[in-house]
Amino acid sequence: MVVPKIIKKLDRFEITLFLALFAFSVLLMWKTFQVTPDGNLKLASRVWSDFAATIPLIRSFSLGSNFPPQYPIFAGPPIRYHFAFFATVGLMEKIGIRLDWALNSLSTMSFFLLTIAIYYLGKIIFKSKKVGILSVILFLFNGSWGFLEFFRKNPISLNILDDMVKNREFSSFGPYDGKIVSAFWSLNIFTNQRHLALGYASFLFLILGFYIFSKHPGKLTWAKTLLMGIFLGLFPFIHLAAFAMMGIALATFFLIYPKLRTKLLVVGTIAIILAIPQYLYMGSPAGETKLFNPGYLVEDKTLYGYLTYWFMNLGIGLILGPTGFILANKSQRKLLIPFIVLFIIGNLFQFSPEVAANHKFFNLYSTGANIFVAYLLVKLWKNKYIGKVGFSVLLLSLTLTGIIDLFPILNDKYITLEDIPNNKVANFIKESTPKDAVFLNAQFLYDPASIAGRKIFMGWPYFPWGTGYDTHKRGQAMENILDSSNIYSMCNLLEKEGLDYIEIQKPTTLEDIYINYSFFEENFEKIYYDPKNEFSIYKPGTSCDRLTPSIN
Repeated sequence: MVVPKIIKKLDRFEITLFLALFAFSVLLMWKTFQVTPDGNLKLASRVWSDFAATIPLIRSFSLGSNFPPQYPIFAGPPIRYHFAFFATVGLMEKIGIRLDWALNSLSTMSFFLLTIAIYYLGKIIFKSKKVGILSVILFLFNGSWGFLEFFRKNPISLNILDDMVKNREFSSFGPYDGKIVSAFWSLNIFTNQRHLALGYASFLFLILGFYIFSKHPGKLTWAKTLLMGIFLGLFPFIHLAAFAMMGIALATFFLIYPKLRTKLLVVGTIAIILAIPQYLYMGSPAGETKLFNPGYLVEDKTLYGYLTYWFMNLGIGLILGPTGFILANKSQRKLLIPFIVLFIIGNLFQFSPEVAANHKFFNLYSTGANIFVAYLLVKLWKNKYIGKVGFSVLLLSLTLTGIIDLFPILNDKYITLEDIPNNKVANFIKESTPKDAVFLNAQFLYDPASIAGRKIFMGWPYFPWGTGYDTHKRGQAMENILDSSNIYSMCNLLEKEGLDYIEIQKPTTLEDIYINYSFFEENFEKIYYDPKNEFSIYKPGTSCDRLTPSIN
């Protein structure tokens, strides 16, 4: 296989490089999530929102019962989110590995593998370690013009380096802050979406493998073909977007590598056969998504608007990448074609309710294009004085935003979340309710039932909406239950929605929800009450069971 042979050829320099990349990966993941000595969850503020979906998913496998999988913050229908990474973390916690060790170890290895894949792509394609190293640097420190926003807020002075090191805000966070440079270029996407690096790494290793096999078609044996097909076919549950992008790459290689077509067809066929049951299980989005939706996050949909947007987001890489592509030989140029196809598709189509999710196409395009930028920079360095000056200026421009945007991650403040057993409500739920119980939740974010691994009716609507669930209908059902004054209709609703327990907090933290507190107090059995937070858990089953003949 390709990877074992690569490992055997490591020299001392590469071992040192890999140790440094591994240490950086450890720092990135452990800096943003830990378990405190007293057993609570310590979250960097920038991951706090995304982890409100991550923690419930993990806990549904470690402390709950979630087979066949459902989205634990939208109980009922089959899960529509690629869950395998987090299920693995959950199973690790279930066998006794502490949550931060379980999540951070897999996250670290995934990110480390991604940097290794980038290094070897640059090194093998251009036969240059320098290209490989620069490719990794350009990946770690993005080349957008976001640093201009930083200097608007922090004018250049003698204290500018100190301002950079102490910085706690990303230079630009479009479209959420109204700026043109996207939020999706910083390393924040990997600390928040812990499974993302694994998807990207797998894509790049697939690209590298087929590039090598295109040079030596005989090395792609039928056994390797079978394994690659199985590997690809398992990805819908691991990372659905990565599966789609690998499929696009496979189709592209089918066109440009005629000697591999038969085996590429077999790989694709095996992958599709394995993927279809996974896709059918997850199902299609509840609402309609306009598939052909050109523009991505570009507001001014004119040629000038597109060029401006991508120049601001890709920086001078928008020019240097194509220049490196032209200077490369024909074989090397073929490798960039799948990345270009991803860039085009990401600009033309929308595959989920949130168009910003297309950032994955552009992250990978930028990673591929940066390899050709690195190649150009190495060629430039070989020229005497002017070349070295040009190299230095260009490299600074291509990495400055990424360097600035690293410090908000390193300097981020923490939010501590009470975990079991310190979280008394979650601990009660864990000890006193069935693992497959479904709760009508009192909180959208980090509900105690979620921390205890139980499924809840609907978490923060943004998360299930983004994966294609009908949050409007679910929200109306939640309102109808909480505002009910008729026990017969209430019990019908609870049975219809599969709810076993009801949480009520006074005052409620649920936005735009009215709760008929006295109705629950008078009609249902209260099995838990926290007087400090006025948090109650009701078990409606006893009351509703008495009414069953009347209801039916």
